[in-house]
Amino acid sequence: MSLSNLVSAPLAMAVLLVLAGCGGGGSGLFGGARDGVITEGEFESRQAADEKRAAIAKASGEDKRRSTIWDLFSNADDPNTTVEVNKYLWQASLEVLNFLPIESVDPFTGVIVTGYGTPPGGGRAYRATIYVQDPALDARSLKVALQSRGGGPVSVETQRAVEDAILTRARQLRIRDSKL
Repeated sequence: MSLSNLVSAPLAMAVLLVLAGCGGGGSGLFGGARDGVITEGEFESRQAADEKRAAIAKASGEDKRRSTIWDLFSNADDPNTTVEVNKYLWQASLEVLNFLPIESVDPFTGVIVTGYGTPPGGGRAYRATIYVQDPALDARSLKVALQSRGGGPVSVETQRAVEDAILTRARQLRIRDSKL
């Protein structure tokens, strides 16, 4: 018996043991089902187990797949759950409509809801709902709904005048910040 046969026999056995360990569960040396065939019952039980794992992952929020470490730095958030608000529109809305009492504010969704209040020099009470829906300083980013007490929604001209006042004040705030 030569030296190369003495070295190759244990090496071949080690390779076989490693390969045997790589197989999945099941019977046989290489871990497969009977001759590689999965019975219907085994398939259904595996499918049920996979469905349970998927349901548990979804419930715990772990179903979002991350493939590399660089995916952590990507902006892959669902736009339906993440809302960015323009800070100038937000601040301008609060300043222009400061005569209205604030009922609720949610900076994460961009909604400001006010109660009824009378503008300085006016006789009619109004309330407003402001929705800042985009990070851009743009007219499309701002939605204002005004309602008068007892009269329902206000005219389109009044609503447009309030939106214009908010947009003008937002631009003034941005210009002021750029000079700092």
